[in-house]
Amino acid sequence: MQFFITILHVMLCFALVGIILLQPGKEGASVLGGGGGNQMYAPRGQGNLLTKGTSVVAALFMVTSIGLAWYSTDRMQSGSDVNDELKRLQQEQAATVAPATAPAPPAPEAPVVPAAPVEGAAPAADPAAPTPVEGAAPAAPPSAPAGAAPAAPPTP
Repeated sequence: MQFFITILHVMLCFALVGIILLQPGKEGASVLGGGGGNQMYAPRGQGNLLTKGTSVVAALFMVTSIGLAWYSTDRMQSGSDVNDELKRLQQEQAATVAPATAPAPPAPEAPVVPAAPVEGAAPAADPAAPTPVEGAAPAAPPSAPAGAAPAAPPTP
């Protein structure tokens, strides 16, 4: 419907220009509007076919202009094609960027099942503690955290 109104609007535009150019000018009027004072604003006689045609085409031109403006505001209120395209591109960009920046999920850990203690057995060593290697020097005591004051030697 809007396409039809647009085509009709353009055709009316050319018709209006053509009809206006075909009309004869007023007697005594020059190109710049100068002319006889009495004739310039004198009452017109009965309009001929061209003046009536100009009125009809001008009225139709105004109606198509209002119709196109009405269609334009409906489209803008419901979201124009440009806005829809921008939203689609933003969603598409967010979908491609999100997986690239999301960290990989941690590997699933095996469930820890505590073993039942055996009566009379020695307690098990801490599994997180490093196992000593035979022939290796004993491990050094843990050092103080960085920036901490050194411990004072014990006094006798």
